Amino acid sequence: MRLRPSDPLAATLSLAAGMALIEALDVAVPAQPAMLKWPNDVMLRDKKLAGILLERNDDRIAVGFGVNLASAPRLGDREVASLDGEIAPEAFAPLLAGSFARLLDAWRTSDTPSLARGWQERAHPPGTRLKVHAARDELIAGTFAGLEDDGALRLQLDDGSIEIVRSGDVDIR
Repeated sequence: MRLRPSDPLAATLSLAAGMALIEALDVAVPAQPAMLKWPNDVMLRDKKLAGILLERNDDRIAVGFGVNLASAPRLGDREVASLDGEIAPEAFAPLLAGSFARLLDAWRTSDTPSLARGWQERAHPPGTRLKVHAARDELIAGTFAGLEDDGALRLQLDDGSIEIVRSGDVDIR
């Protein structure tokens, strides 16, 4: 997609992408308890089901969705889930495209705080223990305290202070 000068911050696009993916999964497999995990994953029963990748080059952003529809790869660093073929790719793709188009329009025309609130409603609950790999050698532990309006993670540290995390990889423990 191409960014417009009037668009919200590009970083907030991940909120719309996450909501689009989880909404499409809700339609495709309504009995599955999917949950968003910051910054760009969808979990199914504490296992990674899907991921979102956003790559920016100037005023263009490629948004990629990877969903384990038929099977899941083996990963040494995390447990993964799949939908075991409950929906075919050719049936899921239009659901996701429609959901993303609608949420992309909402992203462009509404305030991002409402997207952040909607994303939080589908995420792990406040108080969930998280470990954030914020940099190569930096590990921050705390509990999920919600999102900032721009999609940044609010992590409550053990001393009660709030750390704002704008990028990193999260482990839920």
